[in-house]
Amino acid sequence: MNLIHHILATGYATLFDVVPIAAILIFFQVVVLKKIPPNPKRIIAGFAYVLVGLTVFLVGLEMALFPVGETMARQLTDPEFIGSSAALGIVDWRDYMWVYIFAAAIGFATTAAEPSLIAVALKAQQVSGGAIQAWGLRLAVALGVAIGVSLGAYRIVSGTPLHWYIIAGYVVVLIQTIWASKFIVALAYDSGGVTTSTVTVPVVTALGLGLASTIPGRSPLLDGFGLIAFASLFPIMSVLAYAKLAEWMQVWRQKREYKRDEHEEEGKIL
Repeated sequence: MNLIHHILATGYATLFDVVPIAAILIFFQVVVLKKIPPNPKRIIAGFAYVLVGLTVFLVGLEMALFPVGETMARQLTDPEFIGSSAALGIVDWRDYMWVYIFAAAIGFATTAAEPSLIAVALKAQQVSGGAIQAWGLRLAVALGVAIGVSLGAYRIVSGTPLHWYIIAGYVVVLIQTIWASKFIVALAYDSGGVTTSTVTVPVVTALGLGLASTIPGRSPLLDGFGLIAFASLFPIMSVLAYAKLAEWMQVWRQKREYKRDEHEEEGKIL
């Protein structure tokens, strides 16, 4: 009964989140454009699917992913698992290597499965005519999130100020932006934004709060948050780097093909 009550309460809250979106779309379609959209029954059924899907998804996050993230953080920072220095209340960042590995792995996995990233990657591939591969973009973004979340976990363990990392990161992004192709800059910045969505945010937030709650001397309020900033910043770097690497590879292939053609021409002359 508690589960049913929880599902109904979540569905009720989700309904109030979805209704304003539907109201805005209907207002502009009917009042401003003065046209009835085609297949209204299909659209209504689609909104119903969205409502049910979001409800079940949110319940699953609250019951599974969020608790698992916190539990894993507590287990990986348990003094019995880490060793004697943690048992004495001494925080040495080198003792938390498994935390960094877990943070990178969970950041990569959740981002690769992020529905918003999949949508952006598919659209980018479609608009670019295949010049940008959806899988390549998704892997680049996921790698950026993995590095960012792992570095964010190190920040929580070490207790260093958040703004140092963010300022340094955006300096790097600005430098990359200057040298990057104008065709990839907007996509790279959007790729950093789509990572902070339905799958990544709950798990990464749970990881940060779990770490800050179990590491001696850390505050969940001051240190537990901030991982989402890393998850948004580092994908911009990785996508810009991926685009630059692809550009260099293309130039290298062209040079190789040019040299091969030259050798073939010389062979014909001889």
